[in-house]
Amino acid sequence: MKTLQQLFGIELPVIQAPMAGVQGSALAVAVSNAGGLGSLPCAMLSVDALRKELEAIRSQTSRPYNVNFFCHTPPAFDAAREASWRAVLAPYYEEHGIDPSSITAGPVRAPFTAEAADVLEEFRPPVVSFHFGLPAAALLERVRSWGAKILSSATTVEEALWLEDRGVDAVIVQGLEAGGHRGHFLSHDLTVQVGTFALVPQVVAAVKVPVIASGGIADAQGVAAALRLGAAGVQVGTAYLLCPESTTSAVHRAALRSEAARHTALTNLFSGRPARGIVNRVMRELGPTREEAPEFPLASSAIAPLRARAEGQGKGDFSPLWAGQNVSGCREVGAAEVTRGLVAGIEG
Repeated sequence: MKTLQQLFGIELPVIQAPMAGVQGSALAVAVSNAGGLGSLPCAMLSVDALRKELEAIRSQTSRPYNVNFFCHTPPAFDAAREASWRAVLAPYYEEHGIDPSSITAGPVRAPFTAEAADVLEEFRPPVVSFHFGLPAAALLERVRSWGAKILSSATTVEEALWLEDRGVDAVIVQGLEAGGHRGHFLSHDLTVQVGTFALVPQVVAAVKVPVIASGGIADAQGVAAALRLGAAGVQVGTAYLLCPESTTSAVHRAALRSEAARHTALTNLFSGRPARGIVNRVMRELGPTREEAPEFPLASSAIAPLRARAEGQGKGDFSPLWAGQNVSGCREVGAAEVTRGLVAGIEG
């Protein structure tokens, strides 16, 4: 079984998790230059922004890096469901003096497209990863055509086998502890989701490709434990959120430093799809999940003005404060130091 170092040509068995909304190319570059595999989240980037970020990476590192895309099917707009969702949020609109009729569609998370593939082909990134499954076969073949290694997330053994059958080079095993959006795609039943250290050995036993452990890993002890369970390496996100190279907002940083960070939950309030974040006011008052929330990613538009208004007052009441269940690795130090710290004493 190949190690991550052998598979990607990197020095350390560490992938920095792509985290849309809290990072850009700077974090990816810092991690790659430190010997890990830096990642650029692309789901919220326009084609022009994608090109600009790839140019920045190419100009600042010669090391391997990863670009990440979502593979969801964009839903049709449902006017009735949108109206129900806005009705749930109506008391908050009134509290903050927001006219619901003024709310327009906000930035959306887009799936991988032929237009994005056109841009990638100019740069030929060495690693391309996906969330929520894989893109259409023709798009996937385009990515393979320039020699890129392909990764995708699995939250169950069944998803890992599905990905292996479609030729991925490695599987990212996302345990229930992980921050941000769940990568599930074969089933939306959250009861089938299990923790990282329960899932990793099951997937290792089931597939022949390398397995990358993700979720709740925040230090060298966690990395060592994942490797002992058969993982070829780890993917870590939350530990990078306080790094200066991240674009994590002030209210998000404050929440990560607080006692509140010990309490996270899966919520669909911010995007329409389950994602783990620090419990805040809207999650407490509405409950972390609501069936009225429109399908991913349409739920975000209605809550966006509330988020903006609250953040303007220094509050994260309506913000997606993504974080995993283990924030103990969050430190206000450079990403290179975080990366090296994850393998302290276990290198080689």
